[in-house]
Amino acid sequence: MKKLLIIMVMVTCRVFVLNAQGDLIEEQRVFFRNEKSFAILLNSDGLGINFRDARRIDYLNKRFFEIELGTLKHPREYKQSNYYSQGSFVFGKVNSAVFLRGDIGRQHELFRKADLGGIAVRYFYAAGPTIAFYKPIFYRVLYPVSNNYEYVVREEKFDIQIHDPSLIYGKASFVKGMDETKVLPGLFVKGGFNFEYSKEDKVIHAIEIGATLSGYPKQIPIMASEDNRAVWFSLFASYRFGIVVDPLDPESNKLSNIFRRRRSAVVY
Repeated sequence: MKKLLIIMVMVTCRVFVLNAQGDLIEEQRVFFRNEKSFAILLNSDGLGINFRDARRIDYLNKRFFEIELGTLKHPREYKQSNYYSQGSFVFGKVNSAVFLRGDIGRQHELFRKADLGGIAVRYFYAAGPTIAFYKPIFYRVLYPVSNNYEYVVREEKFDIQIHDPSLIYGKASFVKGMDETKVLPGLFVKGGFNFEYSKEDKVIHAIEIGATLSGYPKQIPIMASEDNRAVWFSLFASYRFGIVVDPLDPESNKLSNIFRRRRSAVVY
């Protein structure tokens, strides 16, 4: 009886050790499942693209690094056209502006997927430097040369004091004025929610919504008015797509395997 009891205890301990090792392997597998993804953004002040490299910190949290490029649009920009114009233009716009951002952020998972057909809900926040680039816009302006409705076209920077919107023929080439580009550094923070709904184990499909606050040391002169901004608050929505990278399983990272349907439980 005593020997039987000893054998049972030894078997129980062995099973416990094996289970514990299995849990460790599973946790390791989850821990090393990182992400690389791109996003197309629709901001309340423009459009943008984003690249994200996310590394897992623990079971529910990831740290990510991002690079983002987008346009800055003044809320008073309204496109118009006239009898002479080729296409449309924004009357009163003196500079076109874009931004380049880099940030470090954190993502926390609130609700995990129950299966591949579910939705994972996460929140995220990030902060970092931003740089605004702005260059003057040149317009093609009509000038009468005779009383017979003959005109000559001149490419000029916009001047609200002298230019008549009815005589703007269109915009000059975008590259004109590039040598006059100015740079304005600043800082920004952002936060939002990520809704990941992919039915593939290695593929990321997600919708993100959130808000961004950017600040610069002076106003960015986009319009020929007094209400240009130094502080920009914008809402955004984006579609994110990418892949899950697993260093512990290099074979699964090959393109030929990425889009294979995984019917096991999702763990990323």
